[in-house]
Amino acid sequence: MTTSISTGPHLRIPVANAQERFACELFDSLWDRYRQRVVHVRSYEQLIASAGATFVNDHIAFRTIAGQSPLTGISLLSRLFEALGYRAANCYQFEDKHLSAIHFQHPNGQFPKLFISELKSWELSSSARDILHCSASKHRTPISEDLLVGLHQLKNGTVSPTQQAQWLQTAVESIQDLPWPVPEMSDVITINKESQYAAWVLVHGNNVNHFTSLINSHGVESLGDIEKTIAALQQAGVPVKTEIEGDRGTKLRQSATEAAVIDVAVRDQGRETTMSWTYAYFELAERGFVTDPETSTRSRFEGFLGPQATQLFEMTRTNR
Repeated sequence: MTTSISTGPHLRIPVANAQERFACELFDSLWDRYRQRVVHVRSYEQLIASAGATFVNDHIAFRTIAGQSPLTGISLLSRLFEALGYRAANCYQFEDKHLSAIHFQHPNGQFPKLFISELKSWELSSSARDILHCSASKHRTPISEDLLVGLHQLKNGTVSPTQQAQWLQTAVESIQDLPWPVPEMSDVITINKESQYAAWVLVHGNNVNHFTSLINSHGVESLGDIEKTIAALQQAGVPVKTEIEGDRGTKLRQSATEAAVIDVAVRDQGRETTMSWTYAYFELAERGFVTDPETSTRSRFEGFLGPQATQLFEMTRTNR
């Protein structure tokens, strides 16, 4: 695999050192394949260009399955980003979906936030756990500690461009490539009845679940709030969740396009084939302001709200 750098939204972010530049290249590499798969993203890009607006990516979401043998879940994926300077900012619980999540932020305030969730596999039925363990037990070797050391030291500016390119390819593959053998079609369909989240991760691994438009960044009246943006997307033929999560004037309002459906690799009685499955959606987020009770200073709300995220998890549900 050859990793190519797109002209996505992240390389426009001002950076302080080679480590921050690497992170932006990683995000744009992930963005490049995501936008190829999710046609609604390209429609949004055309809308932004025609309106003379600006696209800023608010956050990137990833899904994982927590397990003990081998160790999988948030901690496995987050280490890559923590080596690039990200730090945990807040934790969330979604009891009815057997999920927990952590959102990560970077000291560079213009970097996208990361929202990494994990399925607590021990809360599922024994049959579901057996299916998940079958895949997780064959999980590929995690990225090496040497790579984490290298990424951490990138800010010193002593790593060659050739070495950085190799590390970038490894980092992209660790996210985009399925971390276990292609699952059985019957297992995916069976576990989907209990957890659509689990079925999604079985076929997509720890790939990007969505990128997010920060409505506040648009900078033009025609796309000045989430209602106007939804209306413009619908007029362009993009199917969007019309029910907005969050009332006017609140600190976070969200919606999303319908999830794209793609062909995923599965095995059917030992023979490799494909089946259609939901992949990713494009999220819209409008952020309000909050007042610090101690200092009375106002700042933009940069966190997440559990009840709203719960509804957005449902955007990838399939009745297959």
